[in-house]
Amino acid sequence: MTDTTLSRLEQPPVQEPAPRPTRQQKAAALRKLILLQLLFELGVPLAGYYGLRAAGVSQWVALLTGSLLVLPWIVYGVVRHRRFEAMAGFTLVLMVVGALMSMVTGDPRTLLVRDGWLAAVIGLWVLGTLPTRRPFMLTAVRAVVVAKAGEDGWEEWRARWDTEPGFRRSIRVLTAVWGSVLTLDAGVRVVLACTLPVDLVPGVSTAQWLVVLAALLVFHTRFITRHGLKV
Repeated sequence: MTDTTLSRLEQPPVQEPAPRPTRQQKAAALRKLILLQLLFELGVPLAGYYGLRAAGVSQWVALLTGSLLVLPWIVYGVVRHRRFEAMAGFTLVLMVVGALMSMVTGDPRTLLVRDGWLAAVIGLWVLGTLPTRRPFMLTAVRAVVVAKAGEDGWEEWRARWDTEPGFRRSIRVLTAVWGSVLTLDAGVRVVLACTLPVDLVPGVSTAQWLVVLAALLVFHTRFITRHGLKV
């Protein structure tokens, strides 16, 4: 056996690159992500509230417990992605502040109004990122892009910000639309919380948000397809 043959045998085998996900796999991953978010961010708290009310628990305790059911989902996201998103931090802080305020007042409407203020603060914060080098929508879609194209695809998509003026403009437009809608939605939530019977507010508010979210997603999908942002 020659030295050349020995050197070839000693070399580690070349690893084949992992196959890129197909379009069908990307779509399935995105649908799964959206369904999980709707389930744990909307469905679980709503079911928790009405389940506790049916068991005879007070409105205040049911609202507080239902809202806290979102916490495991937020913690899971932080642990899974090994990073603490600013949005998660905002949500946690405002949830704690709202819970403390409601403990002082003992008024269930305080918790309901808190949801409106939470949406308002998030909406204004989204708008506040517009003049920065990292508008909200540039990073908010990370989970979606990773689900569809993997970490490498995410890095390629994000790198377009540094080289494509049209990409930057489109990201800012999306950020402005989402921030404005979130802020307006907050006003609607506060009105609902202050005028409707307490037991109706969680269901009506959730239904109203689903309608707004559906309209936003339709606009978002059409916009990113038309402006070349789709992964």
